[in-house]
Amino acid sequence: MIPLDDLNFKEKLKNIKAFVFDVDGVLSGSVVHICNDGELERTTNVKDGYAIKKALEADFAVGIITGGKSQAVKERFENLGVDSFYLASENKIEDFNDFLKKKKLKASSVLYMGDDIPDMEVMKQCGVATCPADADEQIKAISLYISQKEGGKACVRDIIVQVMRTQNKWFVK
Repeated sequence: MIPLDDLNFKEKLKNIKAFVFDVDGVLSGSVVHICNDGELERTTNVKDGYAIKKALEADFAVGIITGGKSQAVKERFENLGVDSFYLASENKIEDFNDFLKKKKLKASSVLYMGDDIPDMEVMKQCGVATCPADADEQIKAISLYISQKEGGKACVRDIIVQVMRTQNKWFVK
């Protein structure tokens, strides 16, 4: 979905220095399988992983803030190079502020992608609020950009590529 004010949107993308993502509903789909041991099984999209790796190589900071508790999810993104991971987050705005402090960033230079009510406060504070196509309606209403892709289906790559192209950092034009 193209933002109503596309020029203003592209200008804002030029100032992005960091990405922060939710997991369930963004990096993974909104459907999870409950395993026999009670753990939740998630799938992630390799295209999202590739884009995150390229963003890190281009010196963007990347953070993940999730209410989930899966060590496997944490390990997946740590293996890509993500070093700011907030697992079992009960207060996402507090964790977002910690990310800003540790990375010495202003909220205005961070793009956040969330999909549901727990993401709302962070999305109101960040520089560019975005969401997947299947996000909650209240989240869509506060998003500057709504991806055409659903959570877990390369919506993260969609927005990373847009930011990196705007900044001439994505190697394919």
